[in-house]
Amino acid sequence: MKIVVLAGGTSTERDVSLVTGKKVYQALKNKGHQVVLLDIYLGYTGDDYAEVFALEKDWAEEIGAIGTQAPDLEKIKELRIKTDGGRSFFGPHVLDICSLSDIVFLGLHGSNGEDGRVQAVFDLFGIRYTGSGYMGAALSMDKGLSKTLFDAYRICTPKGITMSRQEYLAGEKHYGEVPYPCVVKTCCGGSSVGVYIVNDDEQYEQALCDAFSLEAEIIVEQYIKGREFSVGVMEGKALPVIEIAPLQGFYDYKNKYQAGSTVETCPAELTEEETDRMQRAAEAAFEALRLEAYARMDFIMQEDGTCYCLEANTLPGMTDTSLLPQEAQAIGIGYEELCQKIVDISLKKYRRI
Repeated sequence: MKIVVLAGGTSTERDVSLVTGKKVYQALKNKGHQVVLLDIYLGYTGDDYAEVFALEKDWAEEIGAIGTQAPDLEKIKELRIKTDGGRSFFGPHVLDICSLSDIVFLGLHGSNGEDGRVQAVFDLFGIRYTGSGYMGAALSMDKGLSKTLFDAYRICTPKGITMSRQEYLAGEKHYGEVPYPCVVKTCCGGSSVGVYIVNDDEQYEQALCDAFSLEAEIIVEQYIKGREFSVGVMEGKALPVIEIAPLQGFYDYKNKYQAGSTVETCPAELTEEETDRMQRAAEAAFEALRLEAYARMDFIMQEDGTCYCLEANTLPGMTDTSLLPQEAQAIGIGYEELCQKIVDISLKKYRRI
């Protein structure tokens, strides 16, 4: 098949996306496909884009490791402006090349890739792609909407409130509505960028300021102390549970992507009943959010065994430290096979049309 692996973009998870794209690109090439790796924002500037699947150009090896900090997006935008002015989110010839493919493997993370916008454009252009459609992606990306659906489906999730920048600027900061310690986080962020654990009014004020510098809507929710887990779901069926135990702090950007920062155990050391309960909750969240093909749900379990679903990831990372490949490996599915399986199960939704 002709497959475009789409990565990069302009979200705070750009670097993670590029590493995901590099690994998926190499895996699908090893499976015998004609594969092109594209940065969705920077695009392809050559005049020979119509022949790109037959070319030997390969820039995957130029992609380095993920840094300890989110990328400098202003530099990326300056680079794009020099090529075509940067008027569109889609870089030069991206839609043209994707239209030539049999399917696009979405290796995007964060805004404009995981929020349903790219999926909606592809639907209009008749471009096939991996993962959920625009509706499931949009519902999952907005943590406020996710929490509303979790409540409706009786999926246990931390109590909390949403707050807009307009409220904040008007002085409505909702002090005390969620007791300390609490968590302040952006509504549509990812990779734990824009997540703050606060313990008093001073920290709360700073967290609001920092979060609203990133997004126009945020969530303030109860802090749940406990063990952290994640559960992948493929075609509605849960994979083994993985436990995530950072050596220091919580599972933030650095701990997620720097090797050796976190101890990950799969299958997680849980009772059979605890494992089953968490897997059923992951499957229920998958259904509630109208997801398709595959996704990953994040959980925290209190000492008393109460399990809280935090959020869904509709395009889980596929890096060296990512969780979904580890869960698949626990049941004998290697990385290359997993990439192929994601392509195969994603194509099924188009056969139903």
